[in-house]
Amino acid sequence: MERKISVFVLSSNRLLRESIERMVRKKPDLDLKGARSIGACSKDEVITSDAEVLVLDSLEFVREPAGWWAAASPAERRGIKIVLVAMDDDKKNFLSAVKQGVAGYVLQDAPAIEVIGGIRAVARGEAICPPHFVRVLFDYVASLSSDLPNTRTRKQWGLTRREQQLIPLIGRGLTNKEIATQLNLSEETVKSHVHRILHKVGVVDRLGVFEAYQAGTATL
Repeated sequence: MERKISVFVLSSNRLLRESIERMVRKKPDLDLKGARSIGACSKDEVITSDAEVLVLDSLEFVREPAGWWAAASPAERRGIKIVLVAMDDDKKNFLSAVKQGVAGYVLQDAPAIEVIGGIRAVARGEAICPPHFVRVLFDYVASLSSDLPNTRTRKQWGLTRREQQLIPLIGRGLTNKEIATQLNLSEETVKSHVHRILHKVGVVDRLGVFEAYQAGTATL
């Protein structure tokens, strides 16, 4: 007998919740454990349901620092996989969801088949998102790893981990606003980081930051 995927639906939008509930009930390979509005008891309801996949329409439920998912312990999460549905086509929100371990991101105008397909995919250990967000992931990973300052240069300047991440983005000519979007930060936070980097590296402008880094690594 084929194993059924246990599903819990959590949404304060009644029409959406009932629509997904009907879809799940119609699929022989899916087992609906519950469908509830988001509330104070949502955390306990999800945990006690023994659901494998949580279908959710609220990014705030998982977003740091207030979201339950972000603050939950590994024991509380116990391998629950999340599929966010009815989401905005916003790459900042998408990256925020990925950082919190969300495995599925389905847009608000997606057909019903994508919701069901997302549930099945994450249950298999896969991840799903709109095709155009794959590029967003590639760019984000590249910003974290490519051309980062080496250990000796980092120690010389006393850069924090976040400040290290900014250097390749500064080198690519990105504005504070573009960097903020890339790293899911506020523009004001990026501005403060850049100011501190300029002071630590001892240069007067953004171009000088990357030139100093390149010069430093060339002598190592």
